[in-house]
Amino acid sequence: MKLETKLVHISRPDEFTGAISTPIYQTSSYMQEAPDVNKGFAYTRTANPTRKVVEQAIAELEGGIAGFAFSSGLAATDCVLKLLKQGDEVIAVNDVYGGTYRILTTVYNKLGVTSKFIDTTNIKNVINAVSDKTRFIWLETPTNPTLKISDIKEIAKIAKQVGALLIVDNTFLSPALQQPIHLGADIVVHSGTKYLSGHGDVLSGFVVVKDSKIAENLKYLQNTSGGVLSPFDSWLTLRGIQTLYLRIEKHSQNAQKIAEYLITHPQVDKVYYPGLKNHPNHAIAAQQQKGFGGMISFTLKNDSLEAAKKFLTRTKIFLLAENLGDVRSLGSHPATMTHKSTPEEVRKETGVQDSLIRLSVGIENVDDLINDIKQALD
Repeated sequence: MKLETKLVHISRPDEFTGAISTPIYQTSSYMQEAPDVNKGFAYTRTANPTRKVVEQAIAELEGGIAGFAFSSGLAATDCVLKLLKQGDEVIAVNDVYGGTYRILTTVYNKLGVTSKFIDTTNIKNVINAVSDKTRFIWLETPTNPTLKISDIKEIAKIAKQVGALLIVDNTFLSPALQQPIHLGADIVVHSGTKYLSGHGDVLSGFVVVKDSKIAENLKYLQNTSGGVLSPFDSWLTLRGIQTLYLRIEKHSQNAQKIAEYLITHPQVDKVYYPGLKNHPNHAIAAQQQKGFGGMISFTLKNDSLEAAKKFLTRTKIFLLAENLGDVRSLGSHPATMTHKSTPEEVRKETGVQDSLIRLSVGIENVDDLINDIKQALD
């Protein structure tokens, strides 16, 4: 089946009742025929019929053998990091999401896991950074928030050579636009709060793997740590996924036009959008992605916190909120919001300037969105 068809039918009829829409099995436990004899479900932390469907759905969409649903994107990230042990090393893209940076540098560093943050768009940097202690290479591509693109295929080869796993955060594109496992990644993570659910009403996270042994270990960690997705949020995410193709297509169309408008505005300095031909990683983005997505970042010629805040408080359609991937257009200020916990010198070195504004372009009429940006800038 083509992706559009697969997405619509991703919520399969219920095997117990035949219900077309997957039911919400809002239960904590299940009756057993005898001790440890059941219908595949004993306790909802371990497994739940509604969660099982959404886990199978994300695994199928990403081309993996198993999927795991968590209560948030960071819960998913945390579960993957629990595969590490003291003395292991993580190499991560240098402008990684602030929450990922925070958990690596303030939690896992205390447990003896070291991290290196490098510009992974340059393959030589990756080759020079890996060591015999490297266990994970952690990518976001595009990155949050400067939308750098890394070559997944080439970095996967390096990871394999040193015996490391390649983890790709695919939140910004979703499997509708990029499938990292098909490009060589071992593990894919998502904040399902974003494009997968798509309507700003769910908090969820996902992990997809292609190896049965890793799947077995993650299943154990998921059950042991317990940060699982609730039945209701599983159902909401399933409902959202069914319109993913239509939404991501509109997000991408609108973002392309807005990016092309922003580069012409006299108050705008830099525009970060992989769909622009002057983006330094445009060629690799066009090669490994099926589209360029709905995320744009830009800086102002007046590079100050005050200038960014003035813009973000003057927009009428773009709502100031710490989220992305919503059907509604959203704006945020990474320096004081998503990357607030990243040290200022690290933040600025990776391109997250004081005036950097991140736009999550929604599915509204693009002329209305451009007019909103214009009036806020002017």
